[in-house]
Amino acid sequence: MSEPRPRRRHRFEHAVLSVVTAIVRRLPQSFATRLGHAIGAIGYRLDGRHRRITLDNLAATFPERSVAERTRIARQVFAHFGRKLVELLWFTGLPPERQLALVEFVGEEHIRAAQRAGKGALIVTGHFGFWELHALAHGLKLGPMAVVARALDNPLLDRTLIDLRSSTGNIVIDRKGGLRRIMRALNANQAVAVLIDQHILTADAVKVDFLGRPAATTSAVAVLALRTGAAVIPAFSLPLNDGRYRLIYEKPIELPDGESPEAVRDLTQRCTKVLEKYVRAHPERWLWMHRRWRDDVRTTESPSLAVDDAAGDAEA
Repeated sequence: MSEPRPRRRHRFEHAVLSVVTAIVRRLPQSFATRLGHAIGAIGYRLDGRHRRITLDNLAATFPERSVAERTRIARQVFAHFGRKLVELLWFTGLPPERQLALVEFVGEEHIRAAQRAGKGALIVTGHFGFWELHALAHGLKLGPMAVVARALDNPLLDRTLIDLRSSTGNIVIDRKGGLRRIMRALNANQAVAVLIDQHILTADAVKVDFLGRPAATTSAVAVLALRTGAAVIPAFSLPLNDGRYRLIYEKPIELPDGESPEAVRDLTQRCTKVLEKYVRAHPERWLWMHRRWRDDVRTTESPSLAVDDAAGDAEA
């Protein structure tokens, strides 16, 4: 299938990103961080729709906190995502040795153990912290991984993002129709990164508890793990006060027995609970502006591998 033809708006957006990237890569890191925070602050003021979604989600999750405190967190959320975007552009302009000098790995032995086991690894995370940067550093230190992602509507920006994501050897798998490529990667003993915190509309979604409310969640990670025996390793990234980043790999999640719908739901819930732990500890680092909790989902009691979107919207 041929790529969609770029429109005038697509070309304009791509030109703006190219200019911003060229500027950001000439800045000291501290300036890039401040610029990202400023962009996030502007987004908070101008993007009323996502500001309301963020505040509504925070109110439903933290009713015990004051309005002022939830508003402060919402502002921090927008500042974080502005920073994440700018620092991604800045980080990808650095030579590999400089990139590695800016990160510290915690729990990398879990990835090494999965590599020795020879069944691949499913790295599960969410739109939390610096997940894009984490994937880049992983490719340099622990070997190339596959990143499952949704294609952007702008084909020019999509191509640019694929180039950034693959700059340290990783490959990008489009979540639509990407199941065979995911299986091939696992069979080749590779790591595959999947984000599990997007609302899922397909019949293969399962509802699990997330932050106190039922949330439709991809069953693909659980089904793949139970079918292949691949290790399921939660991973998260946090900034350090000295300008570096801490990249964390949790212990592999224990796999339940069998491949029943109950086992799939149980494993999906276990993955989600680890993500929830980080979101509760660092609420300013998660994507609250997404409508995560909705009722327009066609759930099924028989999750299967026949999934188009079930791999989730991974931007890792």
